[in-house]
Amino acid sequence: MFYYVLKHILLGPLLRLLFRPRAEGLEHVPAEGAAIIAGNHLSFADPLLMPGVLKRRITFLAKAEYFTAPGLRGRLTALVLRGAGQISVDRSGRGAGEGAIREGLGVLARGEVLAIYPEGTRSPDGRLYKGKVGVAVIALAAQVPVIPCAMVGTFEIWPPGRVLPRLRPVAIRFGEPLDFSRFAGMAHQKTVLRAVTDEITYVILRLSGQEYVDRYAADVKAGQAKGRRG
Repeated sequence: MFYYVLKHILLGPLLRLLFRPRAEGLEHVPAEGAAIIAGNHLSFADPLLMPGVLKRRITFLAKAEYFTAPGLRGRLTALVLRGAGQISVDRSGRGAGEGAIREGLGVLARGEVLAIYPEGTRSPDGRLYKGKVGVAVIALAAQVPVIPCAMVGTFEIWPPGRVLPRLRPVAIRFGEPLDFSRFAGMAHQKTVLRAVTDEITYVILRLSGQEYVDRYAADVKAGQAKGRRG
């Protein structure tokens, strides 16, 4: 219930007024049935803006750190994220990947739409980074279509580290559903998982027009943090 209150009354109208999101390719998102939306991740605004242009409820897998920030701001952030349909996933420890996959498959088993960011974290500089294979594992296990999605302009309005967003229009582009049924039963093969993930990433790249970096964004961020400490 709070999801729809947040989307249609509290937050959604304000976001549409401030950022005037333009949606393209909405016909590619199925009106019913399980599906995965796989997109680029440029900004904290992404999981707030994308659901606003869709009629269906969207569930995101989000790292647990977003839900545990201290103070009033942290509690409000957690409230908004949960209201926006995000599921807290602990990505630390050996079982982190399995936990995220289990949560994602549960969403799809209910016939709902799951949103995943294959990069695993926000881009540090607006470029598109190498995707992690979790999206492929879930897509092959659930045998559902994958709809590529590109957020365009959200890095410019609210990049990592900026406290308040700039007020500029953004675009949200959805591509044609990708069918990976030809790989049924091959979810245990690393080369197949890599091929599926790279295909998804390539279509996102075409939709977004970003520059591609063949490295994991998390590794780049770790290197940047290490450099600042040094």
